[in-house]
Amino acid sequence: MLRASLRQISAALKEGQITPTELCQRCLALVRSTQFLNAYITVAEETALKQAEESEKRYQRGQPLGELDGIPIAVKDNFNTAGIETTCASNMLKGYISPYNATVVQKLLDQGAVLLGKTNLDEFAMGSGSTDGVFGPVRNPWSYSRQYKEKSIPRSDSEPENSNWVIAGGSSGGSAAAVSAFTCFAALGSDTGGSTRNPAAHCGVVGLKPTYGLISRHGLIPLVNSMDVPGILTRCVDDAAVVLGSLAGHDPKDSTTVQDIFQPFALPTLTDVSKLSIGIPKEYHVPGLSSEILAVWSKAADLFKNAGAKVIEVSLPHTHYSIVCYHVLCTAEVASNMARFDGLEYGHRSDMNESTESMYAATRREGFSDVVRGRILSGNYFLLKQNYEDYFVKAQKVRRLIANDFVKVFGSGIDILLTPITLSDAVPYVEFIKEDNRTRSTQDDILTQAANMAGLPAVNVPTALSERGLPIGLQFIGRSFQEKQLLTVAKWFEKQVQFPMIQLEEVKKHDDGVLQHQKSASFS
Repeated sequence: MLRASLRQISAALKEGQITPTELCQRCLALVRSTQFLNAYITVAEETALKQAEESEKRYQRGQPLGELDGIPIAVKDNFNTAGIETTCASNMLKGYISPYNATVVQKLLDQGAVLLGKTNLDEFAMGSGSTDGVFGPVRNPWSYSRQYKEKSIPRSDSEPENSNWVIAGGSSGGSAAAVSAFTCFAALGSDTGGSTRNPAAHCGVVGLKPTYGLISRHGLIPLVNSMDVPGILTRCVDDAAVVLGSLAGHDPKDSTTVQDIFQPFALPTLTDVSKLSIGIPKEYHVPGLSSEILAVWSKAADLFKNAGAKVIEVSLPHTHYSIVCYHVLCTAEVASNMARFDGLEYGHRSDMNESTESMYAATRREGFSDVVRGRILSGNYFLLKQNYEDYFVKAQKVRRLIANDFVKVFGSGIDILLTPITLSDAVPYVEFIKEDNRTRSTQDDILTQAANMAGLPAVNVPTALSERGLPIGLQFIGRSFQEKQLLTVAKWFEKQVQFPMIQLEEVKKHDDGVLQHQKSASFS
């Protein structure tokens, strides 16, 4: 039952095969037994059970609120939740309880969703491994899968036990791990430079970054206002479309949301791809891209070609400037956004009381990690009067060139772009931490952040297992506000590749095996 898709479990609830309370209890039991993954920072057990009871009453009256009624979900811990601690995995916000819900959280609750808890992340979403938060790193559920264990090299006697577990990706690693481990049926992440798609690729789940402005950012604690987008993590493309339908649309509390009325859609089953033009950007063949990822990317392109689609190599010539441009703009906005954490209004406050200035300095030194302080310092440097024109203004101009590259490609008749998301499959934690956060983020964001700078929708689709038995995902990038076309193509591709389901012993203990969303490996 826990391995069912969101739409399948919604149908089971309507048919009375399981009650919302029973489903919530099963998910909470699995959350407890998979605590070693460190996917959750806060588990709101009492609140979740109350919400499940209310849902059950609605089902008994025959008045469910929709497909999400009674469905257990999780939310990344940088979205405000009334009555539940919101920490951003930082000492700065430990103990902070927001007086209001983020718009996306409120919309999910209004649809009857059951909020299990808040998921782990890199501190203030700054990272690509979910390893730099104060609550410790997130472990990828695939580290404990039968597929990975069967192909792992036995550790030597000198290596500590459990030393070969791999990262979940980031910064929404907790949300991706929660969905991958079947503890919930959907989760919210945030995506500033790939923070939903990267962990989705590493954890073998679908990760959707919608068009900028389609979903409200109100209540999402900001990292980079001009690029932040709430992301959606689910186990299949159809489920992502269901959640998107509940979240999208104008929000008077967020002036950057689109004014047009959003019509939720059911994804059609695509049978003929002969009218599609798939673009393969040559600049995404970057140094460091593993031969395994390249092979999967090539096979995916061949899959479309053999099915009758036009597969065309295209050029996005300013791509190689994008990571530097992203770094300047990202840190500049971070410096501005982090200024609000001064110890006066909310969050951590230092005991230092010699002066206001010393209290400010001590609060920020104690509350922020080296990673966050480093980005603040970089951003303030770029925003200095003598540097503003040379760095920030130039980066904004380059951002426009990058966005125009996409406009030209889509204007030439290309429908969807197909690219890698990660340079390799998930690396072991002990290898990942050998490099600093900035170096890792630069490497890992190179294939994803251009879509954020252009504000375009993009989705990760789990595609194959690597030689080590770990997930490899590919990215589809669509035109602005064309989520329906993007997800329709992604759904067709998902059906063709038949990505295998993770085999976890912990899940078998809590699941009766009914309604399993089974798939078999055929694209390897």
